[in-house]
Amino acid sequence: MIFKTLALAAITIWLAVLALPDNKLHLVVCDVGQGDAILVTYKTTQMLIDGGPNKAVLECLARHMPFYDRRIEVVLLTHPQADHLNGLIEVLKRYTVLRFERSDVENNTDGFRELMGLNVGRKVYAGDEIRFMIHDLRFKILWPKKDLQSEEINDYSIVGKLSFGDFDALLTGDAGTIAPTTPVEVLKVPHHGSKYGMTKEWLEATGPRLAIISVGKRNSYGHPAAEILKILSDEGIKILRTDLDGDVEIVSDGKKYWVNRGL
Repeated sequence: MIFKTLALAAITIWLAVLALPDNKLHLVVCDVGQGDAILVTYKTTQMLIDGGPNKAVLECLARHMPFYDRRIEVVLLTHPQADHLNGLIEVLKRYTVLRFERSDVENNTDGFRELMGLNVGRKVYAGDEIRFMIHDLRFKILWPKKDLQSEEINDYSIVGKLSFGDFDALLTGDAGTIAPTTPVEVLKVPHHGSKYGMTKEWLEATGPRLAIISVGKRNSYGHPAAEILKILSDEGIKILRTDLDGDVEIVSDGKKYWVNRGL
């Protein structure tokens, strides 16, 4: 009995050691089906951007966060549509969330009302910046403007630039070409690859080397659109897709970056 207890303790210790984080930034575009959920981690600090359409986000968190870590420093909802918010309901129930940020738009759905019942959050706008206890890690809000007037909920989708040292990624939600451009290495393609989400000129101004499309297998919307895939291919940009590659993980040391996928 004592031997079994010691063996179990040893295994637990080794699992904890193996789960210890490294000194690199991990940007994970989760495979949550037809929706968005993006996990940013550095050591024991996490930011979750959107939660996808259902509980699948919890599986992604379990794959990419240490099993002993039940705290998420920042949760950000880009805009209140079901394929971005529903999974956050379960996240807020199961994790301690220190900060909840969201865009300045609401939705009259059961899911949004339930989410607001858990945490009403703080509204953020272009020019705001989410800073962490790590000097080189920041998330700058590029969109929407505080005085935006639109009847289209996607126009209010938060767009942000994630920066870690010399590495930059543009995370676009569903904002599309209304979003400002900024040169980056990695682009999360707007609106699941919708044909209305991106133009050749917009892409050229952004200039990524890698594009990631968060999209569900055999979805009813026809995402990603053939037009978008052609624009990306014509520019010589590497394309990764969650429906084909599973979770897509970008790892950066602040100077260079590399890709893990299908995790």
